[in-house]
Amino acid sequence: MASGDRKSPEQTNQPLSPPTPIVQENGTPTKRVLITSLLAGVIGGGAGLVSKHRIAHPNIPTVYATNCAIVAGCYCGARESVRITRRSEHDDLMNSAIGGLFSGALLGRLQGGPQGAIRYSLVFAAVGTAFDYASLKAKPMLESYRNMESFKLPEWSPIKVLDEEALAKKKAQEEKIFPERVLGKLNKE
Repeated sequence: MASGDRKSPEQTNQPLSPPTPIVQENGTPTKRVLITSLLAGVIGGGAGLVSKHRIAHPNIPTVYATNCAIVAGCYCGARESVRITRRSEHDDLMNSAIGGLFSGALLGRLQGGPQGAIRYSLVFAAVGTAFDYASLKAKPMLESYRNMESFKLPEWSPIKVLDEEALAKKKAQEEKIFPERVLGKLNKE
């Protein structure tokens, strides 16, 4: 085959299709990894604060927070890298499984050698995918709570939600009582 027989992209009349976008409307991958890592660090620090080992080791909340942030950052970074490489959607569970395998292998190799890499990769893939699956299932429920117009308190609650008339009546009553309180304090002094 001669080099003149091949058609280069410049010679064809058909336009090239635009590449698929890597970053979607959910935010940048860096932002998703950073927020998740910070949240995991806060959760780890909270777990360290309630830990029974806190008495013997006063810096245990810091250690827990750091370890949780490192694990979450590694897992989420691997998951986002896989998502970008595969050019898939954000909520594709295959990204979680592959990202869990990679991050578990990396952290397991650092922690427990070759055998640790296998164990950690399987655990990270299973736990990470289960967590992402649960969060996908819980998302519609949380969205419905966010979009509620008002929150109903139970009948027995001492907190009462006032309508506009009751609120205006209460405000007028407070404006009437306020000068009496101020004058009462002045008379006592």
